[in-house]
Amino acid sequence: MPDSNNPLLALAAAGSTALPDFASLSPDHAEPAVDQLIDAAREAIDAALAHADEPTWDTLIAPIEDSQDAIDRAFSPVAHMHAVMDSPEWRNAYQACVPKLTAFSSEVGQNTALYQAVANLHDSAAFAELGPARQRVIEHMLRDFELAGVALAGPAKKRFADIAQRRSELATTFQQNLLDATQAWHKHITDEARLAGLPDSARDLLAQNAAQKDMDGWLVTLDAPSLMAVLTHADDRALRAEIHEAFATRASDVGPNAGEYDNSALMDELLALRQEGAELLGFANYAEQSLAKKMADSPEQIETFLLDLAERSKTPAHAELGALRELAAADGIEALAAWDIGYYAEKLKTARYDYAEEDLKPYFAAPAVIDGLFKVCARLFDITVTPRHDAATWHADVTVYEIHDRNETLRGVFYLDPYAREGKRGGAWMHPFQSRRVDTAGTQTPLAFLTCNFSPPVGDKPALLTHGEVTTLFHEFGHGLHHMLTQVDEASIAGISGVEWDAVELPSQFMENWCWHRESLDLFAAHHQTGEALPQALFDKLYAARNHMAGWQMLRQVEISLFDLRLHKDFAPDEGRGVMDTLAAVRAEVAPIEQPAYNRFPHSFMHIFAGGYAAGYYSYKWAEVLSADAFAAFEETSLFDAATGARFKTEVLERGATRSATDNFVAFRGREPAIDALLRHSGLADDQRAA
Repeated sequence: MPDSNNPLLALAAAGSTALPDFASLSPDHAEPAVDQLIDAAREAIDAALAHADEPTWDTLIAPIEDSQDAIDRAFSPVAHMHAVMDSPEWRNAYQACVPKLTAFSSEVGQNTALYQAVANLHDSAAFAELGPARQRVIEHMLRDFELAGVALAGPAKKRFADIAQRRSELATTFQQNLLDATQAWHKHITDEARLAGLPDSARDLLAQNAAQKDMDGWLVTLDAPSLMAVLTHADDRALRAEIHEAFATRASDVGPNAGEYDNSALMDELLALRQEGAELLGFANYAEQSLAKKMADSPEQIETFLLDLAERSKTPAHAELGALRELAAADGIEALAAWDIGYYAEKLKTARYDYAEEDLKPYFAAPAVIDGLFKVCARLFDITVTPRHDAATWHADVTVYEIHDRNETLRGVFYLDPYAREGKRGGAWMHPFQSRRVDTAGTQTPLAFLTCNFSPPVGDKPALLTHGEVTTLFHEFGHGLHHMLTQVDEASIAGISGVEWDAVELPSQFMENWCWHRESLDLFAAHHQTGEALPQALFDKLYAARNHMAGWQMLRQVEISLFDLRLHKDFAPDEGRGVMDTLAAVRAEVAPIEQPAYNRFPHSFMHIFAGGYAAGYYSYKWAEVLSADAFAAFEETSLFDAATGARFKTEVLERGATRSATDNFVAFRGREPAIDALLRHSGLADDQRAA
């Protein structure tokens, strides 16, 4: 029976339909709940193994799935609070739980008797009687057992488990160092002349930052809204250089907080452990190991893909850089530096298109954009999104919504936490709280946390978003739709679970396309004071500038992806292929501008050192091939073609990992994916480059 005094255990109880009670949730609840649920999971495994000779789904797989789901539902709010409301108490709670969960995961993954029981079920006549979804769950389980080192023996098996434990610890420390380093730096400005060039909205934000700290003047931080405002608009080149250095040296051995939160040794150790673990499993390197759960066939195939994109992008990127240098030279700057790129890119946009990002913000009030997103999804997927007012949240900015389909069936619930604040991890993400599954207790509704770090409201004005922030919102909601609209009954392959990692960005990048078309923008782009629709002339400028700096941006993504791939394929610091050596070599090959010597980008690269993208950052570009080609189906019909939207929902969003991502795409598109649409959308097609 769940402890009635522990809300996490109540959430984990079978058949629970309650939302997390954040008003009563405490860090003290975390470790006791995890301890109890791990013990219960061990008992469930022992009971299941009593039927190991003649296993069935109900006696073997279902109990394991039930116990894992309970653990996930209890721990998910803990991980979330650690990310969005960081405090010493939540940090300690998280750090206490993660090692126990990692150790238990290794224990299960290396349980030879359990593996053999699942293999027996796979080889039995009962397997053929299962539906395709349950068969795929079992196949994934066997693969995951093997990747957990179940076939290893003696010291090797223990070493593999120790590696998993240490990797988890290092990832946790990496992200905490990064958060602390980000929040440790600020720049207090009392001379308004230093803010020359910043629009009023940015000045107001910096003034609000200062007021919240009981300071006068303005406060620049390393949170995205402050950072981008300075790097994009500040005429004061020294101020741009100062914030650039602070940002580019976070959690490293150099910069204003040199050595205080240094991730250098953590990265080296983590990479060495990944390599050692891969070799124990029989792989040449971690990049090869990672492909067991991806679409790509080999690291060489990925590298060829990335280098092809680089080759297509170099000419336009260097032309863009040349244009920036001309503008900088007119200001007396002889050598364009990294902290000048954003500033002169904005000036170039204004010069070429008579348009600046700030021109659009009055038409993108956050409440209207959020409502417009829901209208777009209603037309595409025949769903309705409505607010829910009875749910406790962790912050006043957070809102809760429900998704219903045309039959008024509840398909999902999500929390939206849109604005940057102190104690909140940077970036934007969708985190599943619970997945859809069907068992004897009924259907479990998917629930998600959607988190962004947009510029917050200032004073009594609504938050006004940049077009880039609008695109980020659509992107993250695409992940949310993938998680919540699934119709798969088994949690481990429902929604995004079990989907090949280099395909998981397909729905998110797909949704971004509706931020670029008049018909969809008209659903929400209106002046926040007058209600005036987005002027056609301004829309035309936005669309014309869509591929502004596209070559540069493509090369930047290739640089990061290639660095990640080679780091996990060729890491050998004793042979001159350490973290910074690898980055330098990649930059020499593909980067169009030299970075300052202090740049420590890897030290804040949380995607690969504390996220799920190790040896997989290329997935953004790989999946963009899929997403661009998927959107081309609407270009061939119409932006809100009902049949095409229904087919995407049925064949991609609802299917989860019941079949391969390639099969999902082919079922939607009628053929395998082609790169043509991505090149066209990016302005990199042969005829576009020639022009």
